[in-house]
Amino acid sequence: MKMLQAPEHVLAEHYQDLQRKPFYPALISYMSSGPVVAMVWEGYNVVRASRAMIGHTDSAEAAPGTIRGDFSFHISRNVIHASDSVEGAQREIMLWFQSSELVSWADVGHHSSVYPA
Repeated sequence: MKMLQAPEHVLAEHYQDLQRKPFYPALISYMSSGPVVAMVWEGYNVVRASRAMIGHTDSAEAAPGTIRGDFSFHISRNVIHASDSVEGAQREIMLWFQSSELVSWADVGHHSSVYPA
């Protein structure tokens, strides 16, 4: 996890698939208007689990109790992004993080569950 001011070239590459959309300039302006917190999450079914916690892209349709449902008020001010696939996450991780910033962690010698057997 790190907080940074997103460089415009990183935003341009991150949102390259949206460059022809009419809202693209406003998106880049919004995303570069203040700091962002970038994170890498890992775990079993992490893409599906994270997207369930985050909620529907359109905050008007996001369920209460999700991040977007509780904290986002308009799709153009979405407050959070999540990769839509492992492949997408790998591309985005390489874009936002240097390999030296990533920590590999294994729960060696501990229970595989937070609850005792």
